[in-house]
Amino acid sequence: MHFDWPDLASFVTWENSLAVIGSLLYIASVSMKTVIPLRIAAIGSAFFFLLFGLFTHSLVPIVVNTILVPLNSFRLYQMFELIAKVRSAAGGDLSMDWLHPFMTKRRCRKGDILVRKGDPADEMFLAAKGTYRVPELNVTIRSGEIFGELGLLTSEHRRTQSVECTESGHVLAVSYDMVRELYFENPEFGFYLLRLTSDRLLREVRRLETQLAAQAPG
Repeated sequence: MHFDWPDLASFVTWENSLAVIGSLLYIASVSMKTVIPLRIAAIGSAFFFLLFGLFTHSLVPIVVNTILVPLNSFRLYQMFELIAKVRSAAGGDLSMDWLHPFMTKRRCRKGDILVRKGDPADEMFLAAKGTYRVPELNVTIRSGEIFGELGLLTSEHRRTQSVECTESGHVLAVSYDMVRELYFENPEFGFYLLRLTSDRLLREVRRLETQLAAQAPG
């Protein structure tokens, strides 16, 4: 079969140009490794295929891409919303109100020891009311703060510090199994938990550095 230039030129139409652009964007989308550029390319691909269907009066491209354009746009919007929430979790305290249904209430009286250093650890706590103290670090835990999460990260799942109630109130407890599940289901919570544990570990490092500096011979 022989094609001359006029035959080939007949394929260069607005409709086919739209299909080519849509195809190139689709190839780009499936070759991308990061999700947001992938979604943007997928939206562009679906949009050009939709135009192709409209110009050629093809029902299938019209129906399919009329669904794909808003669907990919909605998914892209969700990703930007998630990024905004993660940035918020990275820069400030995350509200733990949504966590309450997964937690159990535990009353505490002044002088009660909630956890002891070295004990097995299988849950973390949210200070709902009252005041609590970490004696080894001389740190006060106030209402709204999470504690007891570091045992989740240790290889033996042991308490790294003790916590004593210094003002009667109550805490909300959640098992580590539930924390693991929520960590993967809620990236905002997962990122906040990582920041919280990192801050605690860095604070412990600074404390040890200060102790070593004080003990060093002058």
